[in-house]
Amino acid sequence: MSEKTILKLQLPTDPRWVTNVVESNIEEILTDHAFCEQKAASNAITLIVQNPDLSDLVQEMALLVQEEMDHFKRVHDIILARGYVLGRERKDDYVGELLKFLKKGGSRKEQLIDRLLFAAMIEARSCERFKVLSENINDDELAAFYHELMISEATHYTTFIRLAKKHAGGIDVESRWTAFLAYEAQVIQNYGKKETIHG
Repeated sequence: MSEKTILKLQLPTDPRWVTNVVESNIEEILTDHAFCEQKAASNAITLIVQNPDLSDLVQEMALLVQEEMDHFKRVHDIILARGYVLGRERKDDYVGELLKFLKKGGSRKEQLIDRLLFAAMIEARSCERFKVLSENINDDELAAFYHELMISEATHYTTFIRLAKKHAGGIDVESRWTAFLAYEAQVIQNYGKKETIHG
């Protein structure tokens, strides 16, 4: 998978993030990952609550919630199997910075499209991080696990992009996505140093 062609991310994660940061604190990365899955489920629930009239979106988000919480449980199972305990939720500064790019005000339609693209961006970066993890971590169980989840996140990414285009109305989704990608490239320059999925 090429991030440039499929995900269109402009700045790849340095593989040394895995060897220098992640491998020294597996417990920390697993806790952060578990909460990333929980937050993804919460985001999908929010989209349902805010858009109950969009039946196709409600159906797809309901399935996504189930899948994200299944991933949460699977990460938690790994945490328990390794003798760890789920820690407290970690603040996700990366996601906080992405939120700043969302339009303030505007029509309900514009807010929906921005929220879908915001979700797509997080899924795209998570997918890219899982790919780097699967290819570089010196842990066979986690390498296989993250390879599987990489494929899942790519599917989620395309779901959000497809829904954004379907419900765009007159909004130019492509140009907004291009602007979002450029913004994310600036944001991600400051990350890749912490033992969190987006850190």
